[in-house]
Amino acid sequence: MIGGSRPQIVRLLLGEAFLLGLAGSALGIALGVPATWAQGRLLIGIGLLPDDFSARWSNGVLVLSPCVGIGVAICGVLAAAYRAARVRPLDALRGAPRATRVMTAGRWLAGVSSLALTVLLVAAGHGADLLGALLIAMAVSVFGSIALSALSPLAVPLFGRLLGTVLRTSALGDLAQAGLRDAVRRSASTAAPLIVLVGLLIGLTGALNSLARATGTDLQRITAVDLVVTSTGAAAARIPDVPGVAVASAQSRVEMSVTVRHRVEQRSYRRTYHAGITAVDAAAYRRTHRLVLRSGSLDALHGRTVAIGPRLAAEGVRSGTVTARIGTRELKLRTVARMPEVLENGSDNFLVPRDLVPAAMLADAPTETLVQVAPGTSPRAVAGRIRAAGLGEVRTLAGWADARVAEQQRGTMGIMSVLMGMSGLYAAIAVVNAVVLAAAERRTEFAVLRATGLSRVQVVVMAAVEAAVVTVIGLSLGALVAAAALAGFHPGPGGVRILAVPWTLFGLLVAASLAITTAAGALTAMAATRPSPTTLLAARE
Repeated sequence: MIGGSRPQIVRLLLGEAFLLGLAGSALGIALGVPATWAQGRLLIGIGLLPDDFSARWSNGVLVLSPCVGIGVAICGVLAAAYRAARVRPLDALRGAPRATRVMTAGRWLAGVSSLALTVLLVAAGHGADLLGALLIAMAVSVFGSIALSALSPLAVPLFGRLLGTVLRTSALGDLAQAGLRDAVRRSASTAAPLIVLVGLLIGLTGALNSLARATGTDLQRITAVDLVVTSTGAAAARIPDVPGVAVASAQSRVEMSVTVRHRVEQRSYRRTYHAGITAVDAAAYRRTHRLVLRSGSLDALHGRTVAIGPRLAAEGVRSGTVTARIGTRELKLRTVARMPEVLENGSDNFLVPRDLVPAAMLADAPTETLVQVAPGTSPRAVAGRIRAAGLGEVRTLAGWADARVAEQQRGTMGIMSVLMGMSGLYAAIAVVNAVVLAAAERRTEFAVLRATGLSRVQVVVMAAVEAAVVTVIGLSLGALVAAAALAGFHPGPGGVRILAVPWTLFGLLVAASLAITTAAGALTAMAATRPSPTTLLAARE
């Protein structure tokens, strides 16, 4: 209207993005130093980094951070700048549909294509095996979040209409519902970060929890015992003498190495393993495990022999002989069996007979003894006798399986906890930013409401209700994405119920999101309604 051309408008917006990106990068570098220290302490605390870890300063940050920050700011504004430059000045002043259109062609393409892919993945997930269900859950969490975020200008008003029957019970609720319906851009910008947050966190965490439950269920399925005792080899040798014990299968992790030859496709190579080597009694092991061997027999596991464990069952380990080193001795062991694959990540690499290992080494080795109690005997009574004799820590089969899986998942869940904290912080910043910017543009609207009879408190309550409703809609859409991601785990591969929904995490997300958005909406509305409504309306005129 005052002579600016379209290229000048584009350059103006890109210039603003450049300055904001530069300022944000400088602030990020300044805050990054204490944040790096805090993150390092957190990773050390959960056991992912050693105690003496310390992050070192790199001068490359001074170059890389501004490049990334400015680049992201310009890329984020570029499409919007060209779109804004194409709007006619009079259309913008009148608020014509062309100027206020939210669903652009790119948004339609991203939303519909991601939604179609999500539907196909969910359909493919039914009947998939556990690995397939896990991969599909991860993909659905990502593409489903993208789809509903892109289509949020359509989905949020639709959910708003569904909530209209509740909101219309009061005048303030009716006004909040009207604002939700009319200000599509504002509502969508608030709901989108919540959709992504809930969809990704609940979907991915639920998938990992379901995998852990499946692993624990598989451990209980293949293990035919009543109790598991954790002790040393010396204490394990006394467990068979406890009254009520029918079978005691000691499994000792021994310090030795095994060198084998792998053959993968046309390539052959040698590899030495120093962990995951367990000494067992073949007869007791067979009685306490429900496993169908891939090849061979455990009857021959005595003397200088070895069995390929479940962890290496499908790794291309060649049969024949392997080289073992026990202390200073080097032995050639004959492969007599190959165990089947199991779900457990920390399963055995090799099984060796107990008579192969020196007695002194077995006595000090960490040992798990799988115990079957005699018929008619109470497992609780036998567990009490083992504890009274001081022979080790006693768990039920279910408790042992859960503890074993939890230990193996500790690193993964630690990483997930860090990622959840970071993503939650980013989502909170995005939501608060959207609420604050929206309220800053509603000063005149709030003034009109006050001029027509509403008090300042009522306007603040209306803004808080509207923010809470948008939050509920965003959380609901995110939960819909998570439900689609976890659909493949119910009833579970093979009909086993392994679905583990992180209800506690979801409850925390709901409570925190409602508290943050409602408080942000109320506080920004209070700031926007501080001036006199007549002053704002007169300035508008």
